[in-house]
Amino acid sequence: MSLLSSIRQRLSNQDNKTLVQNFTYLTILQVAGYIFPLLTMPYLARVVGVEGVGKVAWAAAVIVWLQTVTDWGFNFTATRDIARLRDNLSAVEQIFNQVFWSKILLMLLSAVGLALLIVLVPTFRSNALLLVFSFLIVPATIFMPEWFFQAMEQMKYITILNVVAKFLFTLLVFLVIKHPADYIWQPLLISLGSILAAIIAMTIIRRHFHISIHLPNWREIGSCIKHSTDVFINNLMPTLYNSFSIMLLGWFGGGVANGKLEGGNKLVTISQQFMTILSRTFFPYLSRRADKHIVYRRITLSCAAIISLLLIVLAKPLVFILFSPEFVDSVLVLRIMAISIFFIALCNVFGTNYLILHNHEKPLRNLTIIVSLVGFALSWLLIYYYSFIGAAVTITLTRGLLGIGTWLLAKHFQRNELQA
Repeated sequence: MSLLSSIRQRLSNQDNKTLVQNFTYLTILQVAGYIFPLLTMPYLARVVGVEGVGKVAWAAAVIVWLQTVTDWGFNFTATRDIARLRDNLSAVEQIFNQVFWSKILLMLLSAVGLALLIVLVPTFRSNALLLVFSFLIVPATIFMPEWFFQAMEQMKYITILNVVAKFLFTLLVFLVIKHPADYIWQPLLISLGSILAAIIAMTIIRRHFHISIHLPNWREIGSCIKHSTDVFINNLMPTLYNSFSIMLLGWFGGGVANGKLEGGNKLVTISQQFMTILSRTFFPYLSRRADKHIVYRRITLSCAAIISLLLIVLAKPLVFILFSPEFVDSVLVLRIMAISIFFIALCNVFGTNYLILHNHEKPLRNLTIIVSLVGFALSWLLIYYYSFIGAAVTITLTRGLLGIGTWLLAKHFQRNELQA
């Protein structure tokens, strides 16, 4: 059989065809996520200046914490649960409403927290309108439930809607933002594009998937939140060594040190997004076909190893092509952090797409807490003495501990399943 015939035969299988389609749509979504910012960032930097860009970035960083609280791990648990029951409309509708209203409740609590910060903290109070505009992205993401479309393996909807939202935002930026003081409108424009996409998304969910919206009782909402708490903690804890290392580096080394770290980390982040695409594509599929985990494992770990090796070998020319000579020290940062791509892949393969899918969230949560605390402790010492190199080593080493630990934990449960 020829290679072309073999490929056609594999694609004739509906599951394989769905995988390829979802991967294609997620790739388009990811590419759009880089193209539109490349169109607007030079313009925004020139019009609103460094201070305006910095204020918007600061507000976005504040809202990320509230967004994490609102998400509460549902992006994994709800996706897993619906993917397994997607042929049972009644069960899917029940899960959707429990998650939807749980997110609404968590959003309201987050809004109260933000209001208290605005009242009590002078820095927050002086940027109140900017924070309120930035917070609008939280309800927009609730009403545009990517996790639902991912679970139903219908990624074309979120791809089209996200591209529409990003296009609208890009267009409005050039029409509305004309002066330095206009930086305050940027998060509002982002939110408006997302809200429009969210309205369309909810219409699709109601009409195409026949999901009706109704309010569950408080016990169901409480149970739903409790059900995802371990995944929430697992998602929150890595900020202790990830985001905190960047904050600590800024404290000890200033903006220059952070810039050198970012210069090397930028390509790692882009590569990490590709790993995320693979993980999101396979997650609902593996919820139904756990026996295909070995295929996903081979694809992901092979890609991660190749990408890590390429970034290590090509670090110098890549940094010199993409950045100015001031970023020469970023070459070493890139070579150090490129190793972490393989460790991130281990976490995706054996954590997200094995332990979480097999309902082993608690052991994964405990491992993440311990490793994150180790990374938090290491960051003080390594960053104080070795600046941006110390930050790169901290992040890579901690990701290594988490990746290897996740692999060993998954192997432990696999052995127990075989012996049972």
